[in-house]
Amino acid sequence: MTSRSIAVAMAMASVLLTPAAQAQSPINVLTGGESGVYYPLGVTIAKIYADIPGTKVQVETTAGSVENLNRLQQGSGQIAFALGDSLRDAWEGDADAGFKGKLDQLRVIGALYPNTIQIVAARASNIATLADLKGKSLSVGAPKSGTELNARAILAAAGLSYADLRAVEYLSFAESTTRMNKQQLDAALQSAGLGVVSLRELSDATDVVLVPVPRDVVAKLGAPFQPGVIPANTYQGQDKDIPSAMVMNYLVTSAAVSDDLAYQMTRLVFDSLPELATAHFVGSEIRRETAAEGGPVPLHPGAIRYYKEKGLMKR
Repeated sequence: MTSRSIAVAMAMASVLLTPAAQAQSPINVLTGGESGVYYPLGVTIAKIYADIPGTKVQVETTAGSVENLNRLQQGSGQIAFALGDSLRDAWEGDADAGFKGKLDQLRVIGALYPNTIQIVAARASNIATLADLKGKSLSVGAPKSGTELNARAILAAAGLSYADLRAVEYLSFAESTTRMNKQQLDAALQSAGLGVVSLRELSDATDVVLVPVPRDVVAKLGAPFQPGVIPANTYQGQDKDIPSAMVMNYLVTSAAVSDDLAYQMTRLVFDSLPELATAHFVGSEIRRETAAEGGPVPLHPGAIRYYKEKGLMKR
């Protein structure tokens, strides 16, 4: 090569090796609606991930668990929040739950915190029990969202169905709050961490009651549901504990994500729990010690590497 050709080749190589020119791996963080819990936690996780070399991180609002899991399978997301029952249904390929086939690419990063089924009703609607929902209007979340699947399950365990309701509304948490404030909706079921913004704002503005989910109904639901409690004073005007049902949330990724990247994503989340607790107080319920336990889908090998390093799994 001539000296001029060598100089040109070296200049081209220099351009190709600059950070701006190098391809960056995407990390799309799939969350839920902005008024839920997934979104603020997802924003914080995206900030934590921003320093992973060679990656471009962004947060996306979604319809929730079912959309998130389908997108992980399709490759248009790299990490997502999902409810345990939705994750189970995705792994099994439950068409009725919104999955056209077994989502075999799903892998778990770790267990997070439990969602609590929170059913709130306008006091003027005279709804005090699940049976009182008959003939009333109920918001059940976006169609085929994790919340909507929870709503179907709760109603069925209580001997009810959508056909027993006067109206079924497929509304986001924020839309449900708006409609209830305007006396256009009797009740809303929201599956979320305790203290979710939408219900705090609703209870501050409107006279509402929380509808209990009794233990016998939870027993009919079976795993992965467990009995839970909405502690007194979680919301304005709530002066006593309310029994309910809980289901664990998971942070999920795909088998297409490399072991090294999955390791980094796991490490940064579970080494940054104070930041997650600041983003939303349910973040304080996340425990590294239990993150590797009992999910319906296998852990990603990168996550396993992290848990073994921390002595949380046998080598």
